[in-house]
Amino acid sequence: VLVVDGGGSKRCALLGDNIAEMGYKNGWSGIIINGCIRDSADIAKMPLGVKALATYPLKSSKRDPGMQNVPVSFGGVIFRPGDWLYADGDGVLVSADELKVK
Repeated sequence: VLVVDGGGSKRCALLGDNIAEMGYKNGWSGIIINGCIRDSADIAKMPLGVKALATYPLKSSKRDPGMQNVPVSFGGVIFRPGDWLYADGDGVLVSADELKVK
């Protein structure tokens, strides 16, 4: 799962259908964006879970390449590399350990 902290910005989209498709083809199970996405209708058809604050049609400038494998914190939650993320239509759950369903 890719987690992106866009600072909660609603000024541009941090994810579109091209990157979402690349993620799916690379075996990602989901993407969580603290910001906006675009191409939401196309992304919704993909077998990839995506959570974002909103949609917005403007692409980002892609000036900041970001960092990999570092803790990310937003919404009162710290997402750490190796954490297990579970999501449905109502929200996201983060756990340090895999959760077993009985």
